[in-house]
Amino acid sequence: MIQMKNVKKSFGALEVLKDVSLSVNDGEVVSILGPSGSGKTTFLRCINFLERADAGILELGGMRVDLKHTKKHEMLEVRRRTAMVFQHYNLFANQTALGNVMLGMTTVQKKEKSKARERAVYYLEQVGLGDKLDAYPIQLSGGQQQRVAIARALALDPEVILLDEPTSALDPELVGEVLEVIRRVAKEERTMIIVTHEMKFAREVSNKVVFMDAGVVVEEGEPEQIFVTPKEERTAQFLKRYL
Repeated sequence: MIQMKNVKKSFGALEVLKDVSLSVNDGEVVSILGPSGSGKTTFLRCINFLERADAGILELGGMRVDLKHTKKHEMLEVRRRTAMVFQHYNLFANQTALGNVMLGMTTVQKKEKSKARERAVYYLEQVGLGDKLDAYPIQLSGGQQQRVAIARALALDPEVILLDEPTSALDPELVGEVLEVIRRVAKEERTMIIVTHEMKFAREVSNKVVFMDAGVVVEEGEPEQIFVTPKEERTAQFLKRYL
């Protein structure tokens, strides 16, 4: 289980997160929805310290961390136990698809290269890229690059996978192939937190949906409740616009 409690974050005078809390059980898929500027990406980035929260508590599998006063070894431990899939892939241009997936295992997890290669090949095959092991990012489409990024996250065997709008940088015709991979991962009961604008997808794959606006959680619940009978007017307005 991962829990974020009373998370606050400001950039100067702009208060981006206002006492946000979220609980995700093992094996759950939670989608976070909301308009641009609602704080959802910042919240995700605070989980693995890409942004340092001003206040809040993180609990992850028995580990409890004060987000404002985190020690370096605590930060590294959280990062070892989570994996992030970014909007813009964040692949190393000088590494092949295989090299990109292996890198975290050999440098962070200190796995032997032979074992890291075996896992990397397996997960690249799982995302449909077994024939692209030696291809560099520039030789891959956006959808293929994002699938490499997902394979990289899976190969690390994290307790939680964080996905920050994984299809937002893709051409429309490439969105489907990436969403299909994430659907398959969700069926494996991996714990995932997904920030997304793909409403139909969120409704299909999620155990819980969270709607954020103006730095707060407006509403959360099971997908059918949120999408069919939202309790809050602001949620209904947002979904009406996107559906």
